[in-house]
Amino acid sequence: MSCQWPLNADELFGERRPQMINTGLPERDVDTVRATINDMWADAPGGWVYEWSKIAETYAGTGAHQQAALAYGWAKFPTLADESKRTALANQLDQYLLAAPSFGVEFQRQTLQLPYQGGTTPVPVHLFAPFDLPADGPVVIASGGVDSWKMDMHGLMVLLATGLGARVLAFDIAGTGESSVPMTGAGGAEIVRGLVAHARTLGNSVVAHVGISMGGYYSARSGLAGEVDAAVVLGGPVEAAFTGEGPTHFGMAGIVGNALGFDRPPTPEELTERMAENSLRPLLDQDSNAPMLVINGADDVHVPQHDTLVFQGRRDTEVELLPGTGHCAVSQLPQVFSTIIGWLGRTVPTLAPPTTIAG
Repeated sequence: MSCQWPLNADELFGERRPQMINTGLPERDVDTVRATINDMWADAPGGWVYEWSKIAETYAGTGAHQQAALAYGWAKFPTLADESKRTALANQLDQYLLAAPSFGVEFQRQTLQLPYQGGTTPVPVHLFAPFDLPADGPVVIASGGVDSWKMDMHGLMVLLATGLGARVLAFDIAGTGESSVPMTGAGGAEIVRGLVAHARTLGNSVVAHVGISMGGYYSARSGLAGEVDAAVVLGGPVEAAFTGEGPTHFGMAGIVGNALGFDRPPTPEELTERMAENSLRPLLDQDSNAPMLVINGADDVHVPQHDTLVFQGRRDTEVELLPGTGHCAVSQLPQVFSTIIGWLGRTVPTLAPPTTIAG
């Protein structure tokens, strides 16, 4: 199920431009595409998916398959609301697999059948590992958010693998990307538990979870429940984000509505009711957490500061609220991932010493 909703393309560029550049697209090209787009949904000149796909085709024609995959990733952004968006995702995957020999790490694509509500559901995953990684190395499962998925976060996945000397298993959270089920707290968590169980068979049984944005909700959940050996929460909503009027900025209500499985734009009341079920307050009231690192930007318009600061004072938990940056501290990603890699290297003994990351 999917739906379109009123969305201002230029406002999205205003918010997402740092992410577009920091994940690997030339600033000049981003600004060129921005100048040509005047409609979010039209698959025609001036339309978001059309113009992003056009520049992706240019990259592909020169053999720049990784940049083509990134551009197709923005073409299908922010959700698979129509057939043109789904086509862009398929094109992204094609270009991504063509780029795989240049990733600089071992790469595998697999589709796992994981437990889900009494049956199973297919979960495509991408595995990254340094070429010399021993078979008994640790595993990090990692997920992006509600609108930025595993292929969109590629550079960060490779950075985790090479910086930590670990195998990284990247996946799309329920309701997003290649997932075939809607996003729910319980159902999505069941899939994550299946991923953790699978990851424990891949190396030395040590598994950490790194989650970004809504992916951070699931890493907070697995960390608070003690289901993993360490958890990193980057910009994850956990409690306050699920109360009140719900997500409102930069089209997030429609993005989340699609992930939740609505086939029409949800009312604010419907969205609030559905999201309230996700609060992690029951787990926050327990003391069973694994070691956790919780980070976000102080100026996040999507996730209240409370959802970061609520972790202060917890056992085995470090908290950083970074000034001068917004959701997931995206304008400071190199520094943030240096912190994440350093923390994981200190916290999980079998991870390799962290490398220095240029910032």
